[in-house]
Amino acid sequence: MTQATSAVHRLLPSLMEIEQAAGIVYAGMAPTAQLCWPLLNQALGAEVWVKHENHAPTGAFKVRGGMVYLHHLARQQPQLSGVISATRGNHGQSVGLSARRFGIPATIVVPEGNSREKNAAMRALGVDLIEHGREFQDSREHAQQLAQQQQLHMIPSFHRDLVAGVSTYWMELFAAQPELDLVLVPIGQGSGMCGAVAARNALGLKTRIIGVVSAHALAYKLSFEAGRKIEAPVSTCIADGVACRVPDQASLDVMLSEVDEVVAVTDDEVMDAMKLAFIATHNVAEGAGACALAAALQLRARLRGKKIGITLSGGNVDHDVFARVLARDSAVADALLAPARVVSLLQGHAQAPHEGQLAQRRSA
Repeated sequence: MTQATSAVHRLLPSLMEIEQAAGIVYAGMAPTAQLCWPLLNQALGAEVWVKHENHAPTGAFKVRGGMVYLHHLARQQPQLSGVISATRGNHGQSVGLSARRFGIPATIVVPEGNSREKNAAMRALGVDLIEHGREFQDSREHAQQLAQQQQLHMIPSFHRDLVAGVSTYWMELFAAQPELDLVLVPIGQGSGMCGAVAARNALGLKTRIIGVVSAHALAYKLSFEAGRKIEAPVSTCIADGVACRVPDQASLDVMLSEVDEVVAVTDDEVMDAMKLAFIATHNVAEGAGACALAAALQLRARLRGKKIGITLSGGNVDHDVFARVLARDSAVADALLAPARVVSLLQGHAQAPHEGQLAQRRSA
């Protein structure tokens, strides 16, 4: 093991830490399902396993990390006056739910014009919500200032405890489907990607990991390709959960050591994936939550015949935004629903899994 690899491994939770985190997580939620949907298999020409983190208590995977982080923090600092963090929504809901459980006041800073429904969900969890700045980085810097001024504990976007919590969902997927050729992972500040790496490594698997960023928020892709941290402007209008301008150095170090490649998906590709996810699975995906599927569609020629895992990492999209996504034309969705496609599917029924097999897969 090289010195760089050893340093990266120290950033990631061990198998024992992930198992301990699972005990904390499962005290507050049940494992989420990993399902294989025939229409997605048809659209991609691959065996596709979807990890449904949109069914987590706050509608996104982030809740797992918040549970573990606040669990340890409440025991280490029982007299804590309060916590603060910055978010576009899902991390804030995770902090709000877990802080309320431990009776800790929570302040969350979001950018101006943030999702109204994510804001409402955070307020419903009892957080003090502050709108500041044009983008996430502005909100994070303001939260850091308030933490110093008000003596609040600043919860970072990346931390070993957060990664340990998030790793539990990847452990569920890899334990159910250990022979996946690759997984596609959206990258916001990196906890989801690092969780995938930690779980894969803990189980000794060889699954390839491909990171996914927005083509309108390229910081992590540019940094990955350059081998050093590079800032990049953010202009995505749909994938706010991956709207990162400044990469986190620790998560970037993990990426450089453990991730095979990073691809970028446009807002149009993300919206196509959101619509396809609803048609094929009748699940709601927010923009960032659909990034993995968008990348799979982009790479489908390479993925044909493979067994892949994608994460539907969150479903918290404002209703009016989702209505516009469903109403827009989508060649991908139209092709899937065309009669010729249906005939083709029926003709290939003998080669397709029968219902009993699908039921067994879905219960895995």
